[in-house]
Amino acid sequence: MNERPLTLMAVHAHPDDEATGTGGVLAKYAAEGIRTVLVTCTDGGCGDGPGGVKPGDPGHDPAAVAAMRRQELKASCEVLGISHLETLDYADSGMMGWPTNDAPGSFWQTPVEQGAARIAELLRRYEPDVVVTYDENGFYGHPDHIQAHRVTMAALEAESGTRTPKVYWTTAPHSMMRRFGEAMQEFGAAGPESEQEPAEDAALPEIGVPDDQVTTWVDTTAFGRRKFDALAAHASQGENIFFLRMGLEKFTELMGVETFLRVRDTTGAALPENDLFAGLR
Repeated sequence: MNERPLTLMAVHAHPDDEATGTGGVLAKYAAEGIRTVLVTCTDGGCGDGPGGVKPGDPGHDPAAVAAMRRQELKASCEVLGISHLETLDYADSGMMGWPTNDAPGSFWQTPVEQGAARIAELLRRYEPDVVVTYDENGFYGHPDHIQAHRVTMAALEAESGTRTPKVYWTTAPHSMMRRFGEAMQEFGAAGPESEQEPAEDAALPEIGVPDDQVTTWVDTTAFGRRKFDALAAHASQGENIFFLRMGLEKFTELMGVETFLRVRDTTGAALPENDLFAGLR
């Protein structure tokens, strides 16, 4: 018998990203005895500091923020039952267009081949059966998400001989994004669209994909509490985590299914599928 455990590896950009997009599957598969590996690429130093101090404001200390967020990340991993946490600790690049994009040592400035080499080493160490990361736009255009996609896909290409049967990108069907928009209005959350004129808003690229392009729908409703609590573990960023405002019941209703695009497969599992490990067990 092969004693090697089935393994899921999720590559994310910042502390708290693991909970938002993949908290359900990480908790679900951990509960099923699957080994779960989280790779967090940046230190999150461009997040809010104590008291909600914003990056660039007086008193914001990126090193102190990073240390605080490291502890929150560990707490989130404990809630989700994550087996192994790997932190690459690149400097957080901030949102697109921020001066921190150009800072030496930021993840955005790191050559792709350097970041890919570190991911490749983790692929060799853990031999994941399933790898999850972002699409080429980082889901919504964040530079560190885009870079996480680039280094992960480059590492997978370089380690093509390594056993990784299935690769997924996180996504959201357009129907889900419409429900999110309605929920944001209901709970009074200010999104980027709130400051746009209608004509400008119409010109913005739509996040996610049409429903019929989603390849994989995983029901994680039973793990809604864990996903919610994992997000809540990132308390220092609570002002930025809209989903916490809606409470557990509404949160689970909206976030109880996690969706993906399957971009690599060697199992031949039929699509659409409801299990990242379809064809592997």
